[in-house]
Amino acid sequence: MSETSHTLHVDPEVFAKLQSMAEPFVDTPNSTLRRLLGLSPAATEGHTSSPSPLSPPHSSRDTAHSLAPLIEDGRLHVGQRLVWHRRNLGRTHHVVVVEGGGLQLDDGTVHYTPSSAATALAGNQQNGWKVLATEAGICLKDLR
Repeated sequence: MSETSHTLHVDPEVFAKLQSMAEPFVDTPNSTLRRLLGLSPAATEGHTSSPSPLSPPHSSRDTAHSLAPLIEDGRLHVGQRLVWHRRNLGRTHHVVVVEGGGLQLDDGTVHYTPSSAATALAGNQQNGWKVLATEAGICLKDLR
Protein backbone atom coordinates (compact mmCIF):
# COMPACT_ATOMS: atom_id res chain seq x y z
CA MET A 1 0.00 0.00 0.00
CA SER A 2 1.29 3.46 -0.91
CA GLU A 3 2.18 6.06 1.75
CA THR A 4 0.70 8.88 -0.34
CA SER A 5 -1.12 11.70 1.41
CA HIS A 6 -4.38 13.00 -0.02
CA THR A 7 -6.05 16.37 0.16
CA LEU A 8 -9.55 16.42 1.63
CA HIS A 9 -11.84 19.42 1.24
CA VAL A 10 -14.64 19.92 3.76
CA ASP A 11 -17.22 22.66 4.14
CA PRO A 12 -16.97 25.16 7.04
CA GLU A 13 -19.63 23.39 9.14
CA VAL A 14 -17.83 20.03 8.93
CA PHE A 15 -14.49 21.71 9.71
CA ALA A 16 -15.97 23.52 12.74
CA LYS A 17 -17.39 20.24 14.11
CA LEU A 18 -14.06 18.47 13.53
CA GLN A 19 -12.29 21.34 15.29
CA SER A 20 -14.63 21.08 18.29
CA MET A 21 -13.72 17.39 18.63
CA ALA A 22 -9.98 18.04 18.59
CA GLU A 23 -7.73 18.52 21.61
CA PRO A 24 -6.36 22.08 21.22
CA PHE A 25 -2.61 22.33 20.53
CA VAL A 26 -2.39 18.52 20.30
CA ASP A 27 -4.60 17.13 17.56
CA THR A 28 -4.31 17.63 13.84
CA PRO A 29 -7.30 17.15 11.55
CA ASN A 30 -5.78 13.79 10.60
CA SER A 31 -5.32 12.60 14.20
CA THR A 32 -8.88 13.63 15.06
CA LEU A 33 -10.29 11.77 12.05
CA ARG A 34 -8.15 8.69 12.85
CA ARG A 35 -9.57 8.64 16.40
CA LEU A 36 -13.17 9.13 15.23
CA LEU A 37 -12.76 6.35 12.67
CA GLY A 38 -11.30 3.99 15.27
CA LEU A 39 -7.82 3.93 13.72
CA SER A 40 -4.60 3.90 15.73
CA PRO A 41 -2.50 7.11 15.72
CA ALA A 42 -0.22 7.45 12.71
CA ALA A 43 3.46 6.86 13.43
CA THR A 44 4.23 10.38 12.25
CA GLU A 45 1.84 12.00 14.71
CA GLY A 46 3.01 12.39 18.27
CA HIS A 47 -0.48 12.20 19.76
CA THR A 48 0.42 10.09 22.77
CA SER A 49 1.07 12.69 25.44
CA SER A 50 -2.47 14.02 25.86
CA PRO A 51 -5.93 12.49 26.05
CA SER A 52 -8.30 12.92 23.17
CA PRO A 53 -11.49 14.80 24.00
CA LEU A 54 -13.76 12.00 22.82
CA SER A 55 -11.89 8.97 24.16
CA PRO A 56 -11.32 8.18 27.82
CA PRO A 57 -7.72 8.41 29.02
CA HIS A 58 -5.95 5.05 29.15
CA SER A 59 -2.98 5.67 31.43
CA SER A 60 -2.05 7.79 34.41
CA ARG A 61 -0.01 9.96 32.06
CA ASP A 62 -3.19 10.73 30.09
CA THR A 63 -5.16 11.96 33.10
CA ALA A 64 -3.41 15.35 33.37
CA HIS A 65 -6.27 17.04 31.48
CA SER A 66 -9.02 14.69 32.68
CA LEU A 67 -11.47 14.82 35.57
CA ALA A 68 -10.73 11.17 36.45
CA PRO A 69 -8.38 12.02 39.37
CA LEU A 70 -11.02 14.35 40.85
CA ILE A 71 -13.59 11.55 40.70
CA GLU A 72 -11.18 8.97 42.14
CA ASP A 73 -10.50 11.05 45.24
CA GLY A 74 -14.09 12.20 45.74
CA ARG A 75 -13.81 15.87 44.74
CA LEU A 76 -16.32 15.15 41.93
CA HIS A 77 -18.73 12.27 41.36
CA VAL A 78 -20.33 10.57 38.38
CA GLY A 79 -23.70 12.15 37.70
CA GLN A 80 -22.68 15.52 39.17
CA ARG A 81 -23.82 18.53 37.18
CA LEU A 82 -21.38 21.33 36.37
CA VAL A 83 -22.38 24.80 35.18
CA TRP A 84 -20.97 27.62 33.12
CA HIS A 85 -22.68 30.98 33.65
CA ARG A 86 -21.99 33.18 30.64
CA ARG A 87 -23.16 36.49 32.08
CA ASN A 88 -22.28 38.57 29.00
CA LEU A 89 -24.45 36.32 26.82
CA GLY A 90 -27.14 35.71 29.44
CA ARG A 91 -26.72 31.93 29.02
CA THR A 92 -26.02 29.06 31.36
CA HIS A 93 -24.60 25.75 30.15
CA HIS A 94 -24.88 22.48 32.08
CA VAL A 95 -22.73 19.38 31.65
CA VAL A 96 -22.79 16.10 33.55
CA VAL A 97 -19.76 14.19 34.84
CA VAL A 98 -19.77 10.64 33.42
CA GLU A 99 -17.82 7.44 34.03
CA GLY A 100 -14.15 7.72 33.09
CA GLY A 101 -13.95 11.44 33.80
CA GLY A 102 -15.88 12.66 30.79
CA LEU A 103 -18.37 15.49 30.52
CA GLN A 104 -21.65 14.89 28.69
CA LEU A 105 -23.20 17.85 26.92
CA ASP A 106 -26.93 18.35 26.37
CA ASP A 107 -26.55 17.03 22.81
CA GLY A 108 -25.29 13.70 24.21
CA THR A 109 -21.67 14.08 23.14
CA VAL A 110 -19.01 13.25 25.73
CA HIS A 111 -15.73 15.14 25.99
CA TYR A 112 -12.85 13.89 28.13
CA THR A 113 -11.29 17.27 28.88
CA PRO A 114 -13.08 20.28 30.39
CA SER A 115 -11.57 22.54 27.72
CA SER A 116 -12.88 20.37 24.90
CA ALA A 117 -16.36 20.43 26.44
CA ALA A 118 -16.29 24.21 26.94
CA THR A 119 -14.95 24.76 23.43
CA ALA A 120 -17.77 22.65 21.99
CA LEU A 121 -20.32 24.65 23.99
CA ALA A 122 -18.92 28.04 22.98
CA GLY A 123 -17.92 27.30 19.41
CA ASN A 124 -14.51 28.82 20.03
CA GLN A 125 -11.43 28.08 22.13
CA GLN A 126 -12.16 28.00 25.90
CA ASN A 127 -10.37 26.93 29.07
CA GLY A 128 -12.90 24.63 30.68
CA TRP A 129 -10.93 24.48 33.94
CA LYS A 130 -11.64 28.21 34.38
CA VAL A 131 -15.23 28.44 33.14
CA LEU A 132 -16.87 25.25 34.44
CA ALA A 133 -17.84 25.06 38.10
CA THR A 134 -19.81 22.92 40.49
CA GLU A 135 -23.35 24.03 41.27
CA ALA A 136 -21.92 25.31 44.57
CA GLY A 137 -19.77 27.73 42.53
CA ILE A 138 -16.36 26.05 42.89
CA CYS A 139 -14.33 26.33 39.65
CA LEU A 140 -12.74 23.15 38.35
CA LYS A 141 -9.33 24.85 38.48
CA ASP A 142 -9.78 25.24 42.25
CA LEU A 143 -10.54 21.53 42.66
CA ARG A 144 -7.20 20.44 41.14
